[in-house]
Amino acid sequence: MSYSLSYIITQLGGELRGADVYVQGLAPLEQAQPGDIAFLAQAKYRKQLEQSQASALIISPKLALELRTNCPLILVDDPYLYFAKLATLFHPPVQAQAGIHPRAVIADGARIAASSEVREGVSIGCNVVIGEHCRLLPGVVVGDNCQIGNYVTLHPNVTIYHNCVIGDRVSIHAGSVIGADGFGLAWDKDHWFKIPQTGRVILEDDVEIGANTTVDRGALADTVIRCGAKIDNLVQIAHNVEIGAHSAIAGCVGIAGSAKIGAHCTIGGAAMFVGHIEIADKTHIGGGTLVSKSIKTPGNYASSYPLQTMKDWLANAVHVRHLDDMSKQIKQLERQLKELKNREDYSE
Repeated sequence: MSYSLSYIITQLGGELRGADVYVQGLAPLEQAQPGDIAFLAQAKYRKQLEQSQASALIISPKLALELRTNCPLILVDDPYLYFAKLATLFHPPVQAQAGIHPRAVIADGARIAASSEVREGVSIGCNVVIGEHCRLLPGVVVGDNCQIGNYVTLHPNVTIYHNCVIGDRVSIHAGSVIGADGFGLAWDKDHWFKIPQTGRVILEDDVEIGANTTVDRGALADTVIRCGAKIDNLVQIAHNVEIGAHSAIAGCVGIAGSAKIGAHCTIGGAAMFVGHIEIADKTHIGGGTLVSKSIKTPGNYASSYPLQTMKDWLANAVHVRHLDDMSKQIKQLERQLKELKNREDYSE
Protein backbone atom coordinates (compact mmCIF):
# COMPACT_ATOMS: atom_id res chain seq x y z
CA MET A 1 0.00 0.00 0.00
CA SER A 2 1.39 3.40 -0.94
CA TYR A 3 -0.01 6.92 -0.97
CA SER A 4 1.06 10.12 -2.65
CA LEU A 5 1.65 13.10 -0.40
CA SER A 6 -1.11 14.98 -2.21
CA TYR A 7 -3.57 12.16 -1.45
CA ILE A 8 -2.53 12.14 2.21
CA ILE A 9 -3.19 15.88 2.37
CA THR A 10 -6.65 15.48 0.87
CA GLN A 11 -7.43 13.00 3.65
CA LEU A 12 -5.73 14.64 6.62
CA GLY A 13 -4.99 18.24 5.68
CA GLY A 14 -1.63 20.00 5.70
CA GLU A 15 0.43 21.85 3.11
CA LEU A 16 2.75 20.17 0.60
CA ARG A 17 6.20 21.65 0.03
CA GLY A 18 8.39 19.91 -2.54
CA ALA A 19 7.83 16.92 -4.82
CA ASP A 20 4.61 14.93 -4.67
CA VAL A 21 6.29 11.59 -3.92
CA TYR A 22 4.70 8.30 -2.93
CA VAL A 23 5.31 6.78 0.50
CA GLN A 24 4.51 3.24 1.59
CA GLY A 25 5.36 3.18 5.26
CA LEU A 26 5.98 5.13 8.44
CA ALA A 27 9.17 5.01 10.47
CA PRO A 28 11.09 6.91 13.16
CA LEU A 29 13.33 9.58 11.68
CA GLU A 30 16.59 7.77 12.47
CA GLN A 31 15.36 4.42 11.08
CA ALA A 32 13.46 5.62 8.00
CA GLN A 33 14.42 4.15 4.63
CA PRO A 34 13.55 5.31 1.10
CA GLY A 35 9.79 5.04 0.71
CA ASP A 36 9.14 5.89 4.36
CA ILE A 37 7.64 9.06 5.81
CA ALA A 38 8.79 10.32 9.21
CA PHE A 39 8.06 13.29 11.43
CA LEU A 40 10.16 15.92 13.19
CA ALA A 41 8.58 17.75 16.12
CA GLN A 42 11.61 19.26 17.91
CA ALA A 43 14.70 21.03 16.64
CA LYS A 44 16.97 18.97 18.92
CA TYR A 45 16.52 16.02 16.53
CA ARG A 46 17.75 17.89 13.48
CA LYS A 47 20.98 15.88 13.37
CA GLN A 48 18.93 12.74 12.85
CA LEU A 49 17.35 14.44 9.86
CA GLU A 50 20.77 14.89 8.26
CA GLN A 51 21.33 11.13 8.42
CA SER A 52 17.77 10.05 7.67
CA GLN A 53 16.83 8.39 4.37
CA ALA A 54 13.14 9.22 4.68
CA SER A 55 11.39 10.10 1.41
CA ALA A 56 9.15 12.67 3.09
CA LEU A 57 8.85 14.48 6.37
CA ILE A 58 6.01 15.83 8.51
CA ILE A 59 7.09 19.08 10.16
CA SER A 60 5.75 22.37 11.52
CA PRO A 61 6.06 25.52 9.34
CA LYS A 62 8.15 27.22 12.03
CA LEU A 63 10.64 24.36 12.28
CA ALA A 64 10.79 24.02 8.49
CA LEU A 65 12.14 27.59 8.27
CA GLU A 66 15.05 26.66 10.53
CA LEU A 67 16.13 23.58 8.57
CA ARG A 68 17.81 23.11 5.26
CA THR A 69 16.53 20.02 3.53
CA ASN A 70 15.50 18.99 0.05
CA CYS A 71 13.17 16.36 1.48
CA PRO A 72 9.51 16.80 0.48
CA LEU A 73 7.56 18.19 3.42
CA ILE A 74 4.03 18.12 4.76
CA LEU A 75 3.62 21.26 6.88
CA VAL A 76 1.25 20.97 9.86
CA ASP A 77 0.92 22.64 13.24
CA ASP A 78 1.22 19.41 15.24
CA PRO A 79 3.51 16.87 13.49
CA TYR A 80 3.10 14.20 16.18
CA LEU A 81 -0.69 14.25 16.01
CA TYR A 82 -0.58 14.21 12.22
CA PHE A 83 1.77 11.23 12.28
CA ALA A 84 -0.69 9.39 14.54
CA LYS A 85 -3.54 10.06 12.14
CA LEU A 86 -1.40 8.96 9.20
CA ALA A 87 -0.57 5.72 11.03
CA THR A 88 -4.30 5.06 11.22
CA LEU A 89 -4.58 5.67 7.48
CA PHE A 90 -1.86 3.08 6.82
CA HIS A 91 -3.15 0.67 9.46
CA PRO A 92 -6.94 1.06 9.73
CA PRO A 93 -8.74 -0.73 12.58
CA VAL A 94 -9.76 -4.32 11.92
CA GLN A 95 -13.39 -4.53 10.93
CA ALA A 96 -15.84 -7.04 12.35
CA GLN A 97 -16.44 -10.20 10.30
CA ALA A 98 -20.14 -10.71 10.84
CA GLY A 99 -21.19 -14.00 12.37
CA ILE A 100 -21.28 -16.16 15.50
CA HIS A 101 -18.80 -19.02 15.78
CA PRO A 102 -20.38 -22.46 16.40
CA ARG A 103 -18.32 -22.86 19.57
CA ALA A 104 -19.61 -19.66 21.11
CA VAL A 105 -22.16 -20.05 23.91
CA ILE A 106 -25.12 -17.69 23.73
CA ALA A 107 -27.69 -17.66 26.55
CA ASP A 108 -31.42 -17.18 26.15
CA GLY A 109 -32.60 -13.66 25.51
CA ALA A 110 -29.27 -12.33 24.24
CA ARG A 111 -29.57 -9.98 21.27
CA ILE A 112 -26.54 -9.65 19.00
CA ALA A 113 -26.52 -7.40 15.95
CA ALA A 114 -26.06 -9.35 12.72
CA SER A 115 -23.04 -7.22 11.78
CA SER A 116 -21.09 -8.21 14.90
CA GLU A 117 -18.39 -10.88 15.20
CA VAL A 118 -18.47 -13.45 18.02
CA ARG A 119 -15.48 -15.78 18.02
CA GLU A 120 -14.89 -19.26 19.44
CA GLY A 121 -15.02 -19.71 23.19
CA VAL A 122 -17.06 -16.58 23.80
CA SER A 123 -19.76 -16.83 26.49
CA ILE A 124 -22.67 -14.37 26.45
CA GLY A 125 -25.17 -14.31 29.31
CA CYS A 126 -28.91 -13.85 29.46
CA ASN A 127 -30.52 -10.69 28.11
CA VAL A 128 -27.24 -9.21 26.87
CA VAL A 129 -27.57 -6.59 24.14
CA ILE A 130 -24.65 -6.20 21.70
CA GLY A 131 -24.71 -3.44 19.08
CA GLU A 132 -23.52 -3.18 15.50
CA HIS A 133 -20.05 -4.05 14.18
CA CYS A 134 -18.67 -5.31 17.52
CA ARG A 135 -15.79 -7.80 17.79
CA LEU A 136 -15.76 -10.32 20.66
CA LEU A 137 -12.53 -12.29 20.39
CA PRO A 138 -11.81 -15.77 21.80
CA GLY A 139 -12.44 -16.33 25.48
CA VAL A 140 -14.53 -13.23 26.13
CA VAL A 141 -17.19 -13.57 28.85
CA VAL A 142 -20.13 -11.16 29.03
CA GLY A 143 -22.36 -11.54 32.08
CA ASP A 144 -26.14 -11.33 32.26
CA ASN A 145 -27.98 -8.10 31.42
CA CYS A 146 -24.98 -6.26 30.02
CA GLN A 147 -25.42 -3.60 27.36
CA ILE A 148 -22.70 -3.15 24.76
CA GLY A 149 -22.80 -0.37 22.17
CA ASN A 150 -21.63 -0.20 18.56
CA TYR A 151 -18.10 -0.76 17.22
CA VAL A 152 -16.88 -2.22 20.51
CA THR A 153 -13.83 -4.51 20.55
CA LEU A 154 -13.35 -6.97 23.40
CA HIS A 155 -9.95 -8.62 23.07
CA PRO A 156 -9.21 -12.20 24.17
CA ASN A 157 -10.21 -13.25 27.69
CA VAL A 158 -11.90 -9.99 28.66
CA THR A 159 -14.54 -10.51 31.34
CA ILE A 160 -17.53 -8.20 31.70
CA TYR A 161 -19.56 -8.95 34.84
CA HIS A 162 -23.35 -8.70 34.98
CA ASN A 163 -25.31 -5.46 34.46
CA CYS A 164 -22.38 -3.43 33.12
CA VAL A 165 -22.86 -0.83 30.40
CA ILE A 166 -20.34 -0.31 27.60
CA GLY A 167 -20.71 2.64 25.21
CA ASP A 168 -19.85 3.00 21.53
CA ARG A 169 -16.33 2.55 20.11
CA VAL A 170 -14.94 1.17 23.36
CA SER A 171 -11.84 -1.04 23.23
CA ILE A 172 -10.92 -3.36 26.12
CA HIS A 173 -7.65 -5.25 25.84
CA ALA A 174 -6.83 -8.81 26.78
CA GLY A 175 -7.32 -10.07 30.31
CA SER A 176 -9.12 -7.05 31.69
CA VAL A 177 -11.98 -7.48 34.15
CA ILE A 178 -14.86 -5.02 34.21
CA GLY A 179 -17.36 -5.15 37.05
CA ALA A 180 -15.78 -7.45 39.66
CA ASP A 181 -16.87 -6.81 43.24
CA GLY A 182 -15.44 -3.78 44.96
CA PHE A 183 -13.43 -4.33 48.15
CA GLY A 184 -16.33 -3.62 50.50
CA LEU A 185 -16.08 -5.21 53.95
CA ALA A 186 -17.41 -4.47 57.44
CA TRP A 187 -15.67 -5.72 60.60
CA ASP A 188 -17.93 -7.96 62.68
CA LYS A 189 -16.16 -8.52 66.04
CA ASP A 190 -13.72 -11.15 64.85
CA HIS A 191 -14.20 -11.46 61.10
CA TRP A 192 -14.97 -9.52 57.95
CA PHE A 193 -18.54 -9.30 56.68
CA LYS A 194 -18.78 -8.83 52.91
CA ILE A 195 -20.91 -5.89 51.72
CA PRO A 196 -22.86 -6.79 48.58
CA GLN A 197 -21.66 -4.76 45.61
CA THR A 198 -24.85 -3.90 43.76
CA GLY A 199 -23.73 -1.02 41.54
CA ARG A 200 -22.51 -1.26 37.96
CA VAL A 201 -19.56 -0.19 35.83
CA ILE A 202 -20.36 2.27 33.07
CA LEU A 203 -17.80 2.89 30.32
CA GLU A 204 -18.91 5.77 28.16
CA ASP A 205 -18.18 6.24 24.45
CA ASP A 206 -14.58 6.07 23.11
CA VAL A 207 -13.05 4.71 26.30
CA GLU A 208 -10.01 2.42 25.95
CA ILE A 209 -8.94 0.00 28.69
CA GLY A 210 -5.47 -1.59 28.61
CA ALA A 211 -4.53 -5.20 29.21
CA ASN A 212 -5.08 -6.79 32.63
CA THR A 213 -6.71 -3.69 34.06
CA THR A 214 -9.51 -4.08 36.63
CA VAL A 215 -12.49 -1.78 37.08
CA ASP A 216 -14.61 -2.72 40.12
CA ARG A 217 -18.37 -2.27 40.23
CA GLY A 218 -19.92 0.24 42.58
CA ALA A 219 -21.12 -0.69 46.04
CA LEU A 220 -24.52 1.02 45.62
CA ALA A 221 -23.97 3.70 42.95
CA ASP A 222 -21.93 3.08 39.78
CA THR A 223 -18.25 3.21 38.88
CA VAL A 224 -18.09 5.51 35.85
CA ILE A 225 -15.39 6.17 33.27
CA ARG A 226 -16.40 9.15 31.17
CA CYS A 227 -16.17 9.50 27.40
CA GLY A 228 -12.77 9.43 25.74
CA ALA A 229 -10.80 8.40 28.84
CA LYS A 230 -7.75 6.21 28.16
CA ILE A 231 -6.58 3.68 30.76
CA ASP A 232 -3.27 1.83 30.38
CA ASN A 233 -2.33 -1.73 31.42
CA LEU A 234 -2.41 -3.08 34.98
CA VAL A 235 -4.46 -0.27 36.47
CA GLN A 236 -6.72 -0.87 39.48
CA ILE A 237 -9.88 1.25 39.64
CA ALA A 238 -11.87 0.59 42.79
CA HIS A 239 -15.61 0.79 43.48
CA ASN A 240 -17.48 4.05 42.91
CA VAL A 241 -14.51 5.77 41.29
CA GLU A 242 -15.27 8.34 38.61
CA ILE A 243 -12.77 9.12 35.85
CA GLY A 244 -13.45 12.34 33.95
CA ALA A 245 -13.75 12.72 30.20
CA HIS A 246 -10.56 12.49 28.12
CA SER A 247 -8.28 11.79 31.07
CA ALA A 248 -5.29 9.50 30.48
CA ILE A 249 -3.94 7.09 33.11
CA ALA A 250 -0.62 5.27 32.65
CA GLY A 251 0.21 1.73 33.78
CA CYS A 252 0.20 0.38 37.34
CA VAL A 253 -1.84 3.23 38.81
CA GLY A 254 -4.07 2.38 41.78
CA ILE A 255 -7.18 4.40 42.58
CA ALA A 256 -9.00 3.66 45.84
CA GLY A 257 -12.75 3.66 46.30
CA SER A 258 -14.93 6.74 45.67
CA ALA A 259 -12.08 8.89 44.35
CA LYS A 260 -13.09 11.30 41.61
CA ILE A 261 -10.60 12.20 38.89
CA GLY A 262 -11.51 15.24 36.81
CA ALA A 263 -11.63 15.68 33.06
CA HIS A 264 -8.54 16.18 30.88
CA CYS A 265 -6.18 14.93 33.61
CA THR A 266 -2.98 12.96 33.01
CA ILE A 267 -1.65 10.49 35.57
CA GLY A 268 1.85 9.04 35.40
CA GLY A 269 2.66 5.38 35.92
CA ALA A 270 2.47 3.83 39.40
CA ALA A 271 0.74 6.85 40.97
CA MET A 272 -1.49 5.97 43.92
CA PHE A 273 -4.71 7.66 45.07
CA VAL A 274 -6.36 7.28 48.46
CA GLY A 275 -10.13 6.98 48.55
CA HIS A 276 -12.83 9.66 48.82
CA ILE A 277 -10.78 12.50 47.31
CA GLU A 278 -11.45 14.75 44.32
CA ILE A 279 -8.97 15.82 41.66
CA ALA A 280 -9.67 19.00 39.70
CA ASP A 281 -9.99 19.04 35.92
CA LYS A 282 -6.72 19.50 33.98
CA THR A 283 -4.54 18.21 36.79
CA HIS A 284 -1.30 16.41 35.89
CA ILE A 285 0.18 13.87 38.31
CA GLY A 286 3.78 12.69 37.98
CA GLY A 287 4.73 9.02 37.97
CA GLY A 288 5.04 7.33 41.36
CA THR A 289 3.17 10.09 43.19
CA LEU A 290 1.09 9.32 46.28
CA VAL A 291 -2.01 11.51 46.15
CA SER A 292 -3.25 11.57 49.75
CA LYS A 293 -5.65 14.53 49.63
CA SER A 294 -7.96 16.33 47.24
CA ILE A 295 -6.51 18.67 44.62
CA LYS A 296 -8.75 21.65 43.96
CA THR A 297 -6.39 23.76 41.82
CA PRO A 298 -5.33 22.46 38.38
CA GLY A 299 -1.61 22.17 37.73
CA ASN A 300 1.35 19.79 37.84
CA TYR A 301 1.89 17.73 40.98
CA ALA A 302 4.52 15.18 41.97
CA SER A 303 5.93 13.66 45.15
CA SER A 304 8.47 11.13 43.88
CA TYR A 305 11.74 10.94 45.81
CA PRO A 306 14.72 11.77 43.55
CA LEU A 307 16.75 8.81 42.30
CA GLN A 308 20.12 8.43 44.02
CA THR A 309 22.70 5.82 44.88
CA MET A 310 21.94 3.36 47.65
CA LYS A 311 24.79 4.85 49.70
CA ASP A 312 23.31 8.36 49.48
CA TRP A 313 19.80 7.07 50.18
CA LEU A 314 20.92 5.27 53.34
CA ALA A 315 22.77 8.37 54.53
CA ASN A 316 19.73 10.57 53.92
CA ALA A 317 17.40 8.02 55.52
CA VAL A 318 19.34 8.37 58.79
CA HIS A 319 18.60 12.10 58.77
CA VAL A 320 14.94 11.54 57.92
CA ARG A 321 14.54 9.37 61.01
CA HIS A 322 15.73 12.29 63.17
CA LEU A 323 13.75 15.08 61.52
CA ASP A 324 11.52 15.57 64.58
CA ASP A 325 14.51 15.89 66.92
CA MET A 326 16.21 18.26 64.50
CA SER A 327 13.04 20.38 64.28
CA LYS A 328 12.92 20.68 68.08
CA GLN A 329 16.60 21.65 68.22
CA ILE A 330 16.11 24.32 65.56
CA LYS A 331 13.15 25.81 67.43
CA GLN A 332 15.20 25.84 70.63
CA LEU A 333 18.09 27.60 68.86
CA GLU A 334 15.67 30.14 67.40
CA ARG A 335 14.34 30.92 70.88
CA GLN A 336 17.88 31.30 72.23
CA LEU A 337 18.83 33.63 69.37
CA LYS A 338 15.70 35.69 69.94
CA GLU A 339 16.47 36.00 73.67
CA LEU A 340 20.06 36.96 72.89
CA LYS A 341 18.93 39.63 70.43
CA ASN A 342 16.45 41.02 72.97
CA ARG A 343 19.21 41.32 75.60
CA GLU A 344 21.48 43.09 73.13
CA ASP A 345 18.71 45.52 72.16
CA TYR A 346 18.00 46.20 75.87
CA SER A 347 21.65 46.85 76.67
CA GLU A 348 21.89 49.43 73.91
